[in-house]
Amino acid sequence: METNHTTTLLRHFNETIEIWITYLNDYTLEMLCRKPREDAWSLGQVYLHIIADTTFFYEQMKAALVDNANHEKAMHKHAKAIFAKNDFPDMLVENPSNDPYSRQPQNKEELLQGLLRVKQAVNTLYAANPSPAGGKTEHPGLLFFSSLEWLQFAEMHMRHHLRQKKRIDEQLFPG
Repeated sequence: METNHTTTLLRHFNETIEIWITYLNDYTLEMLCRKPREDAWSLGQVYLHIIADTTFFYEQMKAALVDNANHEKAMHKHAKAIFAKNDFPDMLVENPSNDPYSRQPQNKEELLQGLLRVKQAVNTLYAANPSPAGGKTEHPGLLFFSSLEWLQFAEMHMRHHLRQKKRIDEQLFPG
């Protein structure tokens, strides 16, 4: 694993998760739980989604670091395009696990602590693994990613949801 590349990916990950942490200060719990439409997520649900998915991505990073399993396997061609642009397409992405009726956060502290926990876990993982194995684990739809690809994917995913945050804000706070 190239140290400079790892450092760059971690810096981007930390910058993006800090954006989400900072934005928490702009909302009350009531605002975070307000849905722009009945069949859409509230911003609080977006936060919970980011925490849950980034925790899953962290587990994949960790698994890919411990051995060389699946090292020869590739990511899907759609994933290659996403990674080449370092960005998700600017479109709504359908995901069957995205339930608009999923739970709301209980309080802002839950969201803050979830983001801080996953940020710390990711940073600790890469600090402790300067020469990791070259394994890969399987993404449910995009095939196989290495640990650094999971790290990059986690950052892109959080950045993708910044667009959703903007759309929610426009619905909730017009003008």
